[in-house]
Amino acid sequence: MFKIAKEFSFDMAHMLDGHDGKCQNLHGHTYTLQVEIGGELRTSGAKSGMVMDYSDLKAIVKTHILDKMDHAFIYDSTSERECQVANLLNSLNSKTFAIPTRTTAEQMAKYIFDTLCDVGLPVSLIRLWETPTSYCEYSR
Repeated sequence: MFKIAKEFSFDMAHMLDGHDGKCQNLHGHTYTLQVEIGGELRTSGAKSGMVMDYSDLKAIVKTHILDKMDHAFIYDSTSERECQVANLLNSLNSKTFAIPTRTTAEQMAKYIFDTLCDVGLPVSLIRLWETPTSYCEYSR
């Protein structure tokens, strides 16, 4: 099996309701996302010799992840406090995006992995850097 990967960058704001440190406050990060997929090489056609064309991978990640998360307030839809912040931002025509869990790097990596798998991408690993020196990996 071959594996290929593509990196992306996006900016977002979040907060961790109930956290015992400064991340309980609204703040932002520039994330680096690495999406790794696995598979066998195509044996015929225009994409022969490839697992997947990198431009196809880019288009899928853009549509299902980046277009929704980039420059948005990402919030936990199960947190009353975070929903209140999102409602205020929505009333001001600001971009928000809800996920059904805390917006830690770990939970976001799993959310991204599951979302991309659900649209048929053969994801083998998600690596999400929250800062230039801190990242999380998720795979099954």
